[in-house]
Formats: sequence, structure tokens, C-alpha cells
Amino acid sequence: MTTTLIRRRSLLLAGSMLLAVRAEAKAHNGTVHVTVEKLAFTPAEIEVRVGETIEWTNRDPFAHTATVKGGWEVPIPPGKSATHVVAPGDTVDYFCRWHPNMKGRIKVIA
Repeated sequence: MTTTLIRRRSLLLAGSMLLAVRAEAKAHNGTVHVTVEKLAFTPAEIEVRVGETIEWTNRDPFAHTATVKGGWEVPIPPGKSATHVVAPGDTVDYFCRWHPNMKGRIKVIA
């Protein structure tokens, strides 16, 4: 193969991967999906609308939470999913109670 063709394929592959990661944060049927894996929320920052559901899917072998300091908390058991319906005022930073280095951000948009 020519160098140009190899570069083009690499660029297309990189673009596809970027779109796949960004698409994960978009609502599908009113649900925004967040994966919890390797002690991280992916994507770490999401934009949602009031009334949409955030669903965290825990792929780690231990429990996590989506905790808002002074607010709500969603327990996320290992190998399971948990949800939260977005309310006005839910533009927040959140973290895992058991692993405080795990952080995420929810931004409510109009």
C-alpha cells in the first residue's frame, strides 16, 4: 500500500473512534449512557435535558456511586446499571463516594 493510503485509513479510523466516543454521550430514546470502567466515568462530562435519564453502567467488579455533594446519590452495583432522571438545577459535578478521584460533570441544557 502507498503511504498516502495508509495515512488516509489511519485518519478515517481515528475519526470513527472519536465519533463513537462522542456519540456515547448523546441521548438515545431519552437516555444518556455513561460507562463506569477502570475507575472512570466515560464520558466524564455530559450534556442532558430536563426529563432525560442518565444511565450509568458499571463494568468494574466493585461498587461505585454517582454522588453530588449535598445532593443526591445513585448507587451503582458491580456489573449492573443505575439511573437518575434529570431535574432542573442538575448542572453539577459528581464523584464516586468510594473512589473520590472518579469525577464527572452533568450540564443541563435547554
